[in-house]
Amino acid sequence: MTAIPDKFLDLVTKKKAFANLATVMADGSPQVTPVWIDYANGLLRVNTAKGRTKARNMTTGARVALVIQDPDNPYRYLAVRGRVKHMTEKGADAHIDALAKKYIGQDKYPYRRPGEVRQIFEIEPTHTNTLE
Repeated sequence: MTAIPDKFLDLVTKKKAFANLATVMADGSPQVTPVWIDYANGLLRVNTAKGRTKARNMTTGARVALVIQDPDNPYRYLAVRGRVKHMTEKGADAHIDALAKKYIGQDKYPYRRPGEVRQIFEIEPTHTNTLE
């Protein structure tokens, strides 16, 4: 596992920095989605609804990449390559609510659909690149 450099932890812990998450489709083609993220225990965490393309692509062990730009200076960024370490539905509803609080200031995630099942994907960084 590679640690996120201390000088860039603010992008995943404090700032409302969106990540562009790249996954790999079954046919080998790339797929990119902007996502909300957070960071816990050395892992980047992404939350999505079960069945979405990125969820189908992020099986345990799957390779992914993220670029996280500083919202105050888009020329400052953190690029991460990694692997999906773990996926769980446990706590995913509370997690998406916490991300909604961070990103849009709302206590509850307002875009939830009836019957939607949320999932948390934990990504273990294997390589980082930064620009300041």
